[in-house]
Amino acid sequence: MVEGEQQHLVPGMCFSIEPGIYLPGRFGVRIEDIVTVTETGGRRFNNTPRDLTVVS
Repeated sequence: MVEGEQQHLVPGMCFSIEPGIYLPGRFGVRIEDIVTVTETGGRRFNNTPRDLTVVS
């Protein structure tokens, strides 16, 4: 899925949503959610918590 894509989403299609943050020379982090299209909307396959954990 990219900007300008014209194909319509239909039930049964699957895709990933991968937002991330990258700090050059330090590290990068990406969250990958796998989603399927259903008759009533999208459904994530993974249910990993999205809480921010601060490590000191």
